[in-house]
Amino acid sequence: MVRAEVTTGEQPRLHRLLTSKVDHRPMVNQLQRLRLKADGRIVELRDGQEFPLSPAAPEPATPAVRDLRRRARLTQTEFADRLGVPVDTIRNWEQGKRLPRGPARALLSVIAHAPDTVFAALAGAGAADSTAS
Repeated sequence: MVRAEVTTGEQPRLHRLLTSKVDHRPMVNQLQRLRLKADGRIVELRDGQEFPLSPAAPEPATPAVRDLRRRARLTQTEFADRLGVPVDTIRNWEQGKRLPRGPARALLSVIAHAPDTVFAALAGAGAADSTAS
């Protein structure tokens, strides 16, 4: 462990730094003007208007889950069953509460190009899994 030697001349300065009172009012006032929106954005309220605190994140290159599901003419439950995920996952993706990541994003990209092939392959894999048990 490294110990810092404090010389006699530095003690009053160090004491002042440690015991100084910081005026937090400007920071508190600014925090009171900030709002977290339902979609995850943070906005600042000024003159009755909302201003984004930071730019919105760029949209991922994932196909819109709702559009894919509707093109396949499936309900959320049917789509979830075919993908092997909970229906809440589909709902969260469609409502923008969560984004598909990793393998799910890759699978959705393939579904966008060849949905029938993917669903047939997934159905075949599901049948193979049930016979193996």
